[in-house]
Amino acid sequence: MKVEAGGRSIEVGNPGKVLFPESGITKADLVEYYRRIAEVMVPYVRSRPVTMHRFPDGVGAPGFYQQDAPGHFPEWIRTVTVSTEEGDATRVVCEDAATLVYLAEQACITPHVWLSTVEHLDRPDRLVFDLDPPEGSGPAPVRSAAEATGALLDDLGLRAGVMTTGSSGFHVVVPLDGVLGFDEVRDFASRCARVLAARHPETLTVEHRIDRRAGRVFLDYLRNAYAQTTVAPYAVRGLSGAPVAAPIDWSELGTTEPQSYTVANIFRRLGQKQDPWSAEGIPGQALDDARPGLARLEE
Repeated sequence: MKVEAGGRSIEVGNPGKVLFPESGITKADLVEYYRRIAEVMVPYVRSRPVTMHRFPDGVGAPGFYQQDAPGHFPEWIRTVTVSTEEGDATRVVCEDAATLVYLAEQACITPHVWLSTVEHLDRPDRLVFDLDPPEGSGPAPVRSAAEATGALLDDLGLRAGVMTTGSSGFHVVVPLDGVLGFDEVRDFASRCARVLAARHPETLTVEHRIDRRAGRVFLDYLRNAYAQTTVAPYAVRGLSGAPVAAPIDWSELGTTEPQSYTVANIFRRLGQKQDPWSAEGIPGQALDDARPGLARLEE
């Protein structure tokens, strides 16, 4: 089976292999999803190193994360050399629809991307709060956490977007101007999280240890570090039903579940509503402008 994407013809091996047993979604279905979603998704992954979450035997079996670019990948797939604690390493960069399709052919169900681009690997242009509910609580606590996070950022004069993760929670994302380094951005995120936890001590926490969270939502700011990744917007998750990470409007937060959108309904949504994080959306912002306000709140 061959698929045309981005001006390239990509051979799809074993297209009938079922990757999602409960819904019967095959590799061919996954490839077709990424071919169709590429127009909307590529702007969010372009020029960013990728970590591939691969499930060669489908989501009914353990998957694995692959960071290094395999040697058998075709030459037309862009790669970048990055510095790691173990030395230099090569990462895939997803530049176009053809790359998305090729990764799906390799049973990469979920691409995770860096918070910085290859042009400035050490300077993030996104700040992310990763919010997951306490075990067994449902989405209500994490919705409230997202709302509180958005309200704090608004107090600081920062515009943020909210996204379902396709898993158990939400991401709150602040587009940045890419001026500051990871240490400064992570410090800012940590300080925001601590202010939020002080405002809502019964429901929110910055406690890293699960056994000390006492049923509270963990305000995870730790992803704001060099080489850390987050799930890409519109990426499929390796979970039953093939849920999709989907940007939403803040007004939709109260009625949207973390797994509301799937490969089966996301195109209907996009046919009825423009992508909330489209190119005309939130511009990159300077954290320096928000620092005085954050300092006042800390007092």
